[in-house]
Amino acid sequence: MSVAERPVVQEARRIMEVCNACRYCEGFCAVFPAMEMRRSFTTGDLEYLANLCHNCTACFHACQYAPPHEFDINNSRVMARLRAGTYEKYAWPGSFARLFRRNGTVISVATAMATALLLMLALTVQGKDIVLSLHQGGGSFYSVVPYRLMLGVPLVMVILATVVTVVGLVRFARGTGWNVKQLLDPELMWLAARNVLTLRYLGGSGDGCNYEDDTYSHKRRWYHQILFYGFGLCVLSTTAAAVYEHFLHWQAPYPITSFPVVTGTLGGVGILLGSAGLFWLKVKRDPRPQAESLLGMDVAFSGLLFLTSLSGLLLLSLRETRAMGVLLVLHLGFVAGFFITLPYGKFVHAVYRFAALVRFADEKRRNHPGNGIF
Repeated sequence: MSVAERPVVQEARRIMEVCNACRYCEGFCAVFPAMEMRRSFTTGDLEYLANLCHNCTACFHACQYAPPHEFDINNSRVMARLRAGTYEKYAWPGSFARLFRRNGTVISVATAMATALLLMLALTVQGKDIVLSLHQGGGSFYSVVPYRLMLGVPLVMVILATVVTVVGLVRFARGTGWNVKQLLDPELMWLAARNVLTLRYLGGSGDGCNYEDDTYSHKRRWYHQILFYGFGLCVLSTTAAAVYEHFLHWQAPYPITSFPVVTGTLGGVGILLGSAGLFWLKVKRDPRPQAESLLGMDVAFSGLLFLTSLSGLLLLSLRETRAMGVLLVLHLGFVAGFFITLPYGKFVHAVYRFAALVRFADEKRRNHPGNGIF
């Protein structure tokens, strides 16, 4: 544990010890049942609990010891700070861990540079006349960005992002004192996936969470689900397009009624609505249980998703006009920015949280066998 981590780890341990004695919030989310399985808390335990936390802030608004009480119990804020620390601590390569600091600036600069580089290459290699010309029919996208470039560069970025993220995940599991092999247990993965697909732990005690104020609301849960399923539809659309291209030998762009276009359009709209809604909630949120230093990371990630989706929908709408070439380059630039920064931004929270949910399912199975709580 580094010197920079020590205060937040000590504060998290103090809060968990108080909460473990109180247990008023045990029905709110997975953090408190996991907490109750422990009598003491190692650094690894606390980092695991921090990533199990969904930051719904329900425990803050329900806590009788929250500020201005002298106990000063602000579990949501401390867990958020500790959670962000795990992203940097377990990042790989370690020399890139600093990218989590001032993450909003890093994402903005990386995306701007990727977009500018792609536009410059297109104008230099293809020429202004080609980029700004009218292209129609199958293969028109490749008239602006060559096929090998459009396929090869994203493929390399996806592979690198996947490798870096998986290595970080393994480091996180080992660093928090858990058996990495359990991540591949089919039953545990299904239990965790079910919680993810339903966003069960953004429901608080059942009436929703207190993300904005002391009133209950399901809005954050709804926006998360819209964004999550929108992203999933976009992945499905991309996969279907790859099948069309490489197995059926049908070149993009595809008809409006085709499967890749329909799923991609629905997914893009979902990402637009979900990211915009979450940004709106961040503006309205109660600052007391939040880690304000993480606002840049959250906003940059939501903004990048929004711009990627918006540019894709505009490209779909204007693909048979002279604006297609510029819109294609802009969209690819936003996509490149997303994958370049993916292992060093907000996206890793989904990976670590899924691992934490798998571990939680494992602990419940071992500590409460056969009681039907799954």
